[in-house]
Amino acid sequence: MASLRHEFYETDEKLTISIFDRGADPAQVSITFEPRKISYANGEKTLSLEPLKGQIDPERCDFTVGKVKVELRLVKMAQGRWGGITGDAPDPLQTAPIGPTTSPAVAEARAKPKKNWEELTTKILTSEKEVTVDEDPNVGGDSTVNSFFQKIFGDADDDAKRAMMKSFQESGGTTLSTNWDEVSKGPVEVKPPAGSEWKKWD
Repeated sequence: MASLRHEFYETDEKLTISIFDRGADPAQVSITFEPRKISYANGEKTLSLEPLKGQIDPERCDFTVGKVKVELRLVKMAQGRWGGITGDAPDPLQTAPIGPTTSPAVAEARAKPKKNWEELTTKILTSEKEVTVDEDPNVGGDSTVNSFFQKIFGDADDDAKRAMMKSFQESGGTTLSTNWDEVSKGPVEVKPPAGSEWKKWD
């Protein structure tokens, strides 16, 4: 039986093991994940690592077979660094909680998977409905205001259209009225916005 060189690196959530088995055939590679043990076999080459320093979740562990090495990704049941792959260190999930730092609430919080904020943000942004002009009249800026007045003009009767054109032209664009009875009585007065002064250009 040939022994296989291997190395590892870890985060608080995962431990990744690289088994150097050059030219391994994915069809021939057999890997078994157990809570405190992993077994690797490829023909005559085998590797068994036990007891693992902590429990893993066999359902969430996976591996990839490359040209030079086989990479195993182990998902830890409890967050934290192991400092090694195997050892007689007590399993944090099997020991009774001691002190306030290892209370059941903390252990439960550690065991929960972290939120994928990037995925959540993308989901929210893609699900957001575009606000329509009916919901917010400020959407779209000047083009929305213009289309609003065009809609009023288009839906108005002949008297209202005459009133709008006369009031707008005579007031220099400062007044817009749809009341022909009032507008037809005389010239429409210029009403500049508060704080501004009307000047006639020659």
